[in-house]
Order: sequence, then C-alpha cells, then structure tokens
Amino acid sequence: MIGTLPRPGDDDGKGRTVFLVVLRGLAMAATLSATILMAVASEKTTVFSITFEAKFQNSPALWFSVVSNAVSAGYSFLALFISPTSSLFRFVVPLDAIVAMLLTGALAAAGSISYLGKKGNPHTGWMPICGQVPGFCDQMMISIVCAFIGVLLYTAIVLYNVSIAMNSLISSFPKLPVSVPRP
Repeated sequence: MIGTLPRPGDDDGKGRTVFLVVLRGLAMAATLSATILMAVASEKTTVFSITFEAKFQNSPALWFSVVSNAVSAGYSFLALFISPTSSLFRFVVPLDAIVAMLLTGALAAAGSISYLGKKGNPHTGWMPICGQVPGFCDQMMISIVCAFIGVLLYTAIVLYNVSIAMNSLISSFPKLPVSVPRP
C-alpha cells in the first residue's frame, strides 16, 4: 500500500507525516489566502461619467480561480487528518495530483485575465483597465502570487507522495543474490 512502509531512520514514518502536514498546512494557507484576496478584491471607478465596479464576479476565469482555490483549501484541510499509514491515503495521492492540476489551470486562467487587465489587447481593441482600478489589480496580483505558491506546494506534495510510493514499491521487491565471479 502506498505510504505505509517507513523509511530507514525515519522514526517509523513520523518524520514523513510531519513533513506532509507542514506542506499541506502551507498549501492550505496559500490557497485560502488566494481565495480570500480574490473574493474581496473590488474597486469602483468612473470613466466618461460611467461608473463601473471591477470585481472577480465579472470574469468566469476569476470565478474559476476563486472556486478552485477554495476547493483545494478545503481539501487540504480534510487531508490533514488522513495519516500516510491509513488505508484512505491511497485515495489522497491521486487526489493531490488532481488538485495540483486544478490549481495550475486556475492559475493560468487568472494569470491571463490579469495580463489582459494590465496590458489589454490592441488587436481586439480591449483597453487595459489597471490604470483605472489599480487597487483591484494589485490585490488580484497578490492573490495570483499566493495561488502560484499553492501550485508549487502541491507540486512538492505530489512529488513527495510519488517518492514515497516508489520507495515502498522498490523496497517490496525481493533481494536477488549477487554472485561474484571468481578468478
């Protein structure tokens, strides 16, 4: 079973568990921060006597980012209570990979919208809006940085879980006797 065999010198897997708890806690903090920062980012401005409000609800890509980060923060919280020696841990490993991919997609979507907000798109006539709503854009950028940290942490979690799985798999193979040829 994945993650059930302790590594030599690892205090029966307790060091591995602490490391995963720290990684998950940091990932939860990063994705929760990204969710909150994006969800509360809002700024009103008036351009040519037209008042508009910049907020994440105006963009499906930013909605996707908020929901994805919230789901991954909730999943991280729940996964904190599953021990690597538990039989449920075999479901956590693929779910970690799914969450990492979900966060990567959300980060890409939010990043593309933030780029459009900052630079616009002259080929389609979309003007940049960050000059009119700089507070919204700054808060959105901080949220994207938090989401990026979450992606990095989840990538580390996935790689660590794969390492645990490979070590367990390799250590389960029987040792073959090695014969040394005599001169």
